[in-house]
Amino acid sequence: MWREQGVDVYIARQPIFTRHKKVYGYELLFRESMGEKLGQVTGERATTSVLSSVFLTEGIEKISDNKPCFINFTQWLLGQNIADVFPKNKIVVEILEDVNPTDKVVQACRSLSEKGYLIALDDFVYEKKLTPLIELADIIKVDFRLSSIAEIERMLYQLSRYSLKFLAEKIETHAEFEKAMKLGFSYFQGYFFCKPQTLRIREVASVKVNMINLLAEVNRRTTTVERLDAIISRDLGLSYKLLRYINSAYYYLLHEVTSVRQAIIYLGVKEMRRFVTLVIISELASEKPEELVRLSIIRGRFCELLAQYATPQLDEAELFLVGLFSLLDALLDTSMKEIVESLPLSREVCQALVERRGTLFPYLRLVTAYEQQQRAICLKTCRELDIPPADLAGHYLKAVELADRVVGNRPT
Repeated sequence: MWREQGVDVYIARQPIFTRHKKVYGYELLFRESMGEKLGQVTGERATTSVLSSVFLTEGIEKISDNKPCFINFTQWLLGQNIADVFPKNKIVVEILEDVNPTDKVVQACRSLSEKGYLIALDDFVYEKKLTPLIELADIIKVDFRLSSIAEIERMLYQLSRYSLKFLAEKIETHAEFEKAMKLGFSYFQGYFFCKPQTLRIREVASVKVNMINLLAEVNRRTTTVERLDAIISRDLGLSYKLLRYINSAYYYLLHEVTSVRQAIIYLGVKEMRRFVTLVIISELASEKPEELVRLSIIRGRFCELLAQYATPQLDEAELFLVGLFSLLDALLDTSMKEIVESLPLSREVCQALVERRGTLFPYLRLVTAYEQQQRAICLKTCRELDIPPADLAGHYLKAVELADRVVGNRPT
């Protein structure tokens, strides 16, 4: 959690996809504090705190992966000309739905547009009075939970004379994603990508069976350096990725590592197990949106970091697997129960993934509540687990860094 003059500010990101399920940018989720007294933090306070923290303290690349960030702006913030302090290629100015198009607001938006900033209108519902803002906007965001399909179609027709791109918000299923595509939307936001496209009990494709078997092998407690060396050395692609990973700038090695065995000894069995697991997850998702891999890794690392608060102590490796494997059903379009039965996982991990209960599940619940901005669940679970809410954002950022590093290391 970032702190600005005593205020804890909620930071997370939600991906915005193109029609090809590639990440276009992220919306930064920061509307309220994660502290106990949520109502005491205004939109202006949260936004200015996050902007200063992200751009001036932490560095925007750390949270955005060098993609544009959609930032919410209130009426007051627009009037104060806050947006143009920040780089136009780093942010999209998102105007909240309750902003009135006063002369001052319209002039501020016109100035931003002339300087090259992209402007998005959030939770848009057509009203004639919004015409001055529509004329300046680049992107219109339409909430699929607030408007019916008939209302959306009517709205798109009313706006057809303007040069606009449309972003569908709250897209939760693949059917909604496909419908929004047919309607002509260019961008999509929601959690449709982390659910199975066609959930059915079936045989997993043979090429993926091999990967799952490898995944099972490296996660056995009896795995040794020799066994890992034998497994990885048989796979040319995996060997290449390992050597590229170990010789990346992240490790600042004085001498290049040239063999799989050297890499395993340098990283150690625990880190090697994690690396191979991450690569296999990445391979399993080859036909899925890249963001699904990122989210899996974020969840895994986030859960792992929360192990330090557990009393009695929990196995951080098991919490890592709970988070990482929590999206396997979406990766494989197969039921979680069928997948888990093919892996040598502990009873506690299986309970968390399949039955959504047990000693490990509350940590996964906390992580998913944080990423989806479910503050009430987040705070309640923090109290149950005795985890300070103020610690969450720092752990989230560490998880994001690992995910971006691993996904960024994937061959294109």
